[in-house]
Amino acid sequence: MRIGELAARTGVSVRALRYYEEQELLVAERSHSGQRRYPESAVGHVRLIQRLYAAGLSSRTIVDLMPYAVDGRATPELLDRLATERDRVEGRIADLVGTRDRLDSVITGATSNLRTGRSCGAGAS
Repeated sequence: MRIGELAARTGVSVRALRYYEEQELLVAERSHSGQRRYPESAVGHVRLIQRLYAAGLSSRTIVDLMPYAVDGRATPELLDRLATERDRVEGRIADLVGTRDRLDSVITGATSNLRTGRSCGAGAS
């Protein structure tokens, strides 16, 4: 199928499909006249790419994952890599929660300073 048909069937813009190709997420064959041609399996492939982007994964991460989705089917390796990615995200969340908690402490100190005139840093270790 041509790029316009793939775009229509997946709801993804032609520009995005070209970007996927640049990022090596999607491979197109070229006709003798140079037009992109995609196999039927490209529809599922693009939908998987969209889901991975929606999950917050980067192009580089998706490129690394795609060889483990064979013919649109998950493999044990894909599941392992997705679980590793989830663990990485979970670590980032824990770091952000710690940052938020420290910021809350600073806000509490600043609020106390406004009421008492005592230094914001007083009592900090």
